[in-house]
Amino acid sequence: MAKTIAEYIAWLDERPDLIWPRPPARQPLKATPYLKPLTGIRAVVWEVYGTLLRIDGGRLYHIHPQPVRMQIALEKTIEEFRMWYSMSRKPGEPWEYLLQQYTTLIEEDRLRRTQRKGDTREVSSPSIWRRWIDRLSKNEYQYEASFYGDVDDLALKVAYFFHANLQGTAATEGATDVLAQIASAGMLQGVICDGQPFTAAQLLRALQREAPIESLSEFFLPGCMTVSSEQGICKPSPSLFGAGLAEFTKRGVQPGEILYVSHRVNDDIAAIKPFGVRTALLAAEADSCQVTAAELRDPDRKPDRLLTDLRQISQILRI
Repeated sequence: MAKTIAEYIAWLDERPDLIWPRPPARQPLKATPYLKPLTGIRAVVWEVYGTLLRIDGGRLYHIHPQPVRMQIALEKTIEEFRMWYSMSRKPGEPWEYLLQQYTTLIEEDRLRRTQRKGDTREVSSPSIWRRWIDRLSKNEYQYEASFYGDVDDLALKVAYFFHANLQGTAATEGATDVLAQIASAGMLQGVICDGQPFTAAQLLRALQREAPIESLSEFFLPGCMTVSSEQGICKPSPSLFGAGLAEFTKRGVQPGEILYVSHRVNDDIAAIKPFGVRTALLAAEADSCQVTAAELRDPDRKPDRLLTDLRQISQILRI
């Protein structure tokens, strides 16, 4: 039977022949926490990349701003999935040809319209790799279906492998304990994040490196993990936040009873505030949280609370 994405990620972790990039060394951001307790909070909603998971730049890149990282990730992907044998023989290195094709596919996807004005199109990484695999298939590309699954399953695994080689991730210090503490206090938890179909499995694996966890359902309410690629739109799209918050409304939790935690101001904190949600900014690392003093003074963007360590949220929630 083909491996699930979670099983595949665990299998990759056990391979001694693979070397993965790591998140950048932590550089604390100079900020003063504001931890006055909030009352009436029944649920906590999280951003994943840059908040629960450490990652360079504080977000998942489709095209990394450092060209050498793109080269390394593409070279490893070509080798891992034996793509070279079915690639067109063009002048230059194979990764350069793939980069050209990959970039074109992303640009084409981004030009597709969203259903609602004001929303921003999200690119589905597995969809991009599926289209690339379809091109390879015209040149008799073959893979081990019994291991990878059907072509959509393969595209998902290729997408994860590429991104894992592009950007290293690790659980934010204290993340597992914080999630467990909030769950034990009887509060609901969910996610509204910019991410990909592999994001949940990637988060689970990172948390498992910190503690023996079987499933994200130990922390998060089923159905309340809203990921941008699954919605086809990314932050700061109002429809993305609306879809995520609607899942809590169905369960009797109103926006004013939700605390949203993220490391981003403009795309996250400022975008969700009009819904009436309470907000907390994680200003822990200079690499991921890029915020100015003016933004923190702007009433339309200013978070309700400011954390410099994820574990400080217990003071805000009084748990």
